[in-house]
Amino acid sequence: MVLRGIDVEVLSGNILLVVGRNGAGKSTLLRIMAGLARPESGAVEHLADAGRTAFLGHRPFLYPKLSADENLAFWGRMHGRDLDRKARLELLSRVGLADFADEPAGVFSRGMTQRLDLARVFSQSPRLFFLDEPASGLDVASAALLRREMRQARDAGAGVVMVSHDVAGDLPLADRVLHLEATRATFCGRAADFDPGTLTGGRTC
Repeated sequence: MVLRGIDVEVLSGNILLVVGRNGAGKSTLLRIMAGLARPESGAVEHLADAGRTAFLGHRPFLYPKLSADENLAFWGRMHGRDLDRKARLELLSRVGLADFADEPAGVFSRGMTQRLDLARVFSQSPRLFFLDEPASGLDVASAALLRREMRQARDAGAGVVMVSHDVAGDLPLADRVLHLEATRATFCGRAADFDPGTLTGGRTC
């Protein structure tokens, strides 16, 4: 997929919402920004430490045969953080899964799996989040929890880039919006100025 003329900056303490139709290039752009795909031209510059970035996508980065607690222990070690049992239980409690700490991740519902993956993300103490439709398929309670956590991360100074199809649900979270149409940016500006019906008022992000 070819992305054309996109120039965007992710700020600390800001949520950038990336929206557009299917096939517009949202997920491709997010993967490039997160360093999971390499552009043929152009550049991506990360000012955040690479170890302080986290990606949450459609497919969870979890091992189904490991328990929720074991998954967090594994990913903590992968990122150089030896989380003790208390710290792992605190993360699970944060996403409402403390009572399921010793259950294998493979038996979890979609909502529980996404919440466990969110706990995995928070175990990295990231300063920059990349989220690809994180609320897709979630029940109302899980989606509300995810949005609350993203708001708190933003308020704590983290930068958040979130791809979403639920503009109505996620726009209230956003500080800025990037709208893609046919792999081009048609709006980039303040969330308060974004009107999906007219797509006017865009400025450089």
